[in-house]
Amino acid sequence: MGSNRALPPLSMRLATIDIGTNTVLMLIADIDRNGRLNVVKDEHAIARLGKGVDQHGMIQNATFHRVCRILADFKDFATEHGVHGIKICGTSALRDASNRQEFVGFINDQLGLNIDILSGDEEAEFTYLGGISEYLQESSEKDYAVLDIGGGSTELIVGNGLSVSSAISIDIGSVRITERLLKTSPPESTALVNAEGFILEQLSSFPILPPQIMLIGVAGTLTTLAALDLRLPEFDRLKINRHVLSLKVIEDIFEELKTLTSDQLRAYPQIHPLRADILLAGILILRETLKWTGTSQIIVSDRGLRYGMLIKYAATLNTV
Repeated sequence: MGSNRALPPLSMRLATIDIGTNTVLMLIADIDRNGRLNVVKDEHAIARLGKGVDQHGMIQNATFHRVCRILADFKDFATEHGVHGIKICGTSALRDASNRQEFVGFINDQLGLNIDILSGDEEAEFTYLGGISEYLQESSEKDYAVLDIGGGSTELIVGNGLSVSSAISIDIGSVRITERLLKTSPPESTALVNAEGFILEQLSSFPILPPQIMLIGVAGTLTTLAALDLRLPEFDRLKINRHVLSLKVIEDIFEELKTLTSDQLRAYPQIHPLRADILLAGILILRETLKWTGTSQIIVSDRGLRYGMLIKYAATLNTV
């Protein structure tokens, strides 16, 4: 006699929101039983949740309301697109903030939305899964490494297929390095030297990567660099995704930008106005990471944590 348990639907429309140190990202996608994604909407906003967290250890009151407005818009998007469920997660800045539970409670009271604060291991797993997700149809047994340069932390996750073998998170990110060390625009040459030295100290826990591994880079520093390298007049996900950045190109762009003011950086159509002041720090982290790990290039992905979240979220719904 057959089981009474119903099969999961052929596909589900789900939404995930990644609340990072610098950005809030939302993905709405249809996912089928085999884990294949069809993206319906992929939105981002720069909220600066982590502004001041490194210095004061708390999320500022103004930030509560700024993030709340963004989440309210994202909740409306999800409703308009008929999502089956929504999952929201926070990362480095929420882990570090002493008033994180107050923030989570505020969002729940205002919008009826629950936020899960991910552990470092969970963040690494979801980021890795999201970063490699579009390559799994090509090779499920390949060695991958996923680099995620965030606002508050940087992760390097290494694995084979769906299995993570190592994940290391270090407390350097584009917002954190900017607030600590690159305080002027443009930064003084001594500040750049000090930032490079500090980054190298933190990178000592990262492994040297084998030459055959596919290194994938996610998040805004990578996508901005791809847009700059391609000289795109506006953001084009299809051209940015899978774009290969060489270490030489990264170094050349850094040299081009390091003497410019934030206002001059904002004049580039490829640079989001709210990313201009932290971009140099992100590029510096990327450059030093490639040199440290012995890697000459990185493949840009516009995917990442929110994609891995959605895949794992769908898996939990299918096992209920």
